[in-house]
Amino acid sequence: MILNHVNLSVPEVEVTAAFFEEHFGLRRVAERAGMLAVLCDEASTVLTLSNFYKDTEVAYPRGFHMGFLQQTREQVDAIYERLHAAGYAHSAPRTVHGTWGFYFDAPGGVQVEISVRMS
Repeated sequence: MILNHVNLSVPEVEVTAAFFEEHFGLRRVAERAGMLAVLCDEASTVLTLSNFYKDTEVAYPRGFHMGFLQQTREQVDAIYERLHAAGYAHSAPRTVHGTWGFYFDAPGGVQVEISVRMS
């Protein structure tokens, strides 16, 4: 079985899509003005962002997040520095559950984890 996509409901599709394009290199492959954006990467990850009901707030359950796995600790640190400088990441990377990583809140109220597995 192959995961086809993950859809996240966000209050401002355009703002959240632009964030993932700019900071994660995802590219928009389809959209419906303010209601839907379909983003992809080279690894065939498909992330859809939607707001079909014109919600102004979205509340995810506590602990809900999405994770992006990196290959090296240096990559994690570089991403942290870039997101910290842009005002998104506030807690520096640290060791958690056998990984080196950090969490931050992306536009749209989505918590994101950036990490690398430690051997």
